[in-house]
Amino acid sequence: MDHLQSLREHIVRLLEGGQAYETFSEIAASFAADQRGIVPPGVEHSAWQIVEHLRIAQRDILDFSRNENGTYAELNWPDDYWPATPAPPDDKAWENTVRAFLADRKELETHVLNPRNDLFAPFPWGDGQTLLREALLAADHASYHLGQLVIVRGLLGP
Repeated sequence: MDHLQSLREHIVRLLEGGQAYETFSEIAASFAADQRGIVPPGVEHSAWQIVEHLRIAQRDILDFSRNENGTYAELNWPDDYWPATPAPPDDKAWENTVRAFLADRKELETHVLNPRNDLFAPFPWGDGQTLLREALLAADHASYHLGQLVIVRGLLGP
């Protein structure tokens, strides 16, 4: 196996998680519907806000990375990245967010695995960002917030 293909596969495993901690799917599934909108004392966000933030930020990274038609529009920090309310509008919103996060992650993984996509070439529309940098950013960001979700889950109790 060539080293570049091996690197691509390592990046995908990093995006999927589960090597050193629970996966996104496992953590998201561990929240009962009545816990998703609670902000425990000592933390800033509910599980819903964190999961929705993960979806929004990862989608932003994906949109930036595949800006094929020059249509990428930068989001406003922090307003566009966080839901305003601590609770999801309904159970379907939670399910849709989880599903969308996983679908977007799969698309980013497909982008990384595609040998036609140079991991190291700066995007013409960026300031030196590369596909490698964006994929690692998505993984780093997700791992940080997955840790927050685990803390929120622990504070909420069984």
